Amino acid sequence: MSVEIMSVIPRSPADNAGIKAGDTLVSINGNEINDVLDYQFYADDAKLEIRLIRRTVKVKKKDYEDLGLEFETYLMDKKQHCRNNCIFCFINQMPKGMRETLYFKDDDSRLSFLQGNYITMTNLSDSDVDRIIKMKLPMNISVHTTNPELRAQMTCNPNAGKCLQYLYKMAGAGIELNTQIVLVPDFNDGKELERTLNDLCNLYPAVKSIAIVPVGLTKFRENLPKLKTFDKQSATEALKTIELFGDMMYEKYHTRVVYPSDEFFLLAEKPMPDYEYYEEFDQFENGVGMCASLQKEFIDALADKRDYEETDGKERRLSVATGVLAAPLLKSLVGMMENDFPKTRVNVYTIRNDFFGETVTVAGLITAGDIINQLTPYKNELGDRLLITENMLKSGCDIFLDDKTVAEVENALSVKLVTVPTDGYALLDAILGE
Repeated sequence: MSVEIMSVIPRSPADNAGIKAGDTLVSINGNEINDVLDYQFYADDAKLEIRLIRRTVKVKKKDYEDLGLEFETYLMDKKQHCRNNCIFCFINQMPKGMRETLYFKDDDSRLSFLQGNYITMTNLSDSDVDRIIKMKLPMNISVHTTNPELRAQMTCNPNAGKCLQYLYKMAGAGIELNTQIVLVPDFNDGKELERTLNDLCNLYPAVKSIAIVPVGLTKFRENLPKLKTFDKQSATEALKTIELFGDMMYEKYHTRVVYPSDEFFLLAEKPMPDYEYYEEFDQFENGVGMCASLQKEFIDALADKRDYEETDGKERRLSVATGVLAAPLLKSLVGMMENDFPKTRVNVYTIRNDFFGETVTVAGLITAGDIINQLTPYKNELGDRLLITENMLKSGCDIFLDDKTVAEVENALSVKLVTVPTDGYALLDAILGE
């Protein structure tokens, strides 16, 4: 495969060597370039022989210095589309009429390495796995179950069971693997969960972490398999199994490896573990340890204010809009803050997810429409700004899932909207207006 160069960064090694936009890249140091992984891996050396169509160019640069070539797309070709039709797929449960990009399901090993996306391995070939091993690329794998027949059933893909061999091959080669299990009642829980955790734990240390998250179901499930959500009893049972394996791994290897998402503790009405429980927070993006991290950072931020500044007497009035899952924690943190800043008043509003359905409780899936509809009766009590998590918005944009903008919310509620990262220090700064 050859790839057209769309532009060359000025004064970069490629520019200094005379490579131009419109040239076509064929190989680097004799290695064919098919995509961004090949390009990044083979372009790291200090001395490069770059074969273009019609000529060859030699380049000298520092080790790991950017060569300076830019292509039409980040991956240098198209994203790989998911070939599965998982019974629990969230995208299949979204209503019609949303923006087109929300319906694209990627399953691309390159994005697993570059952006932390999870893959099912059903798009992998033997040569893809060989390349992952050659380049020593860490991978994020959606396992769900190590029972081949059950995995094929849950993904609606007969190849899903067969490709489990790639998991074992990568682990055997020492590739670092972070894995996840979407747990569905009456499918891969109970004895099946025990089997899966036992199989994955036996692959330690290649399998660095295992996150277990409860299935998320919306109200848009017409013509889809009938599934159940977790209740207090089933969540408690699942949590016992997860904790059992985590405790076993900690006793044997001094690292837990196996982690339930925060939702399981809330569903089971169990207290959240301490910050130290999550060690390196390998599964933070899967909602594992977010509550513990936010709480510790917020408490530390408050302590820093006490140590280095006098708490002020400034009056503040503001509000926070969040999901059902995070609301109790945020109310607790606000209570702590008000002890140090007694003239600062923060209203925490729990936004019910009417758009996707009440079983969806995470803040990142709240829409602008739900915020507007539920806060309009309180618009005179919101204060001078309304805080939301940045996860509610499309990355790098001011657009919510329902395509409404930050400006539309501000106009409807007559309040300034402030987005805040999932970080306790940032949250306190946003509350204090710093």
